[in-house]
Amino acid sequence: MIINLTVNKKNINMDIDPTKRLIDFLRDDLDLTGVKEGCSEGECGACTVILDGDAVTSCTILAGQADGCEIITIEGLTENGELDEIQSSFIENGAIQCGFCTPGMILSCKALLMKNPNPTEYEIKRAIEGNLCRCTGYSKIVKAVKDIIGRESRECKNLCLPRV
Repeated sequence: MIINLTVNKKNINMDIDPTKRLIDFLRDDLDLTGVKEGCSEGECGACTVILDGDAVTSCTILAGQADGCEIITIEGLTENGELDEIQSSFIENGAIQCGFCTPGMILSCKALLMKNPNPTEYEIKRAIEGNLCRCTGYSKIVKAVKDIIGRESRECKNLCLPRV
């Protein structure tokens, strides 16, 4: 089966086995090893990618189902060697420990922020509820997202206040 899709802003046209899972396509065919395989059942979130704006578990989707879609993996968040703000905030807040869940966790948070740039704490927790982390206890992850929201509102205040 021939699929056409966009992965990390690159157009991909490839002949694949129709039974190949998206995670295997990304890791084996495109060498995007930031996509981690934890459970193979969509329960842990380690394989999370952004598919057409939604955080999805790539181990539960066939690559053929992504035909015509846009996918972002952790490798696609950096631009010109610069980390995305969510990646930087995770580092600044100590929201990474062993690192296994980190790519999926970051992408779940990024998908949330793409849809809702000012989520509540409850919405942040809902966005990451499908991502298991054994190391951080989640509070630093929530704080990393909240810090981005705080940064944006501080920047807006600085830009939006009338000059005296």
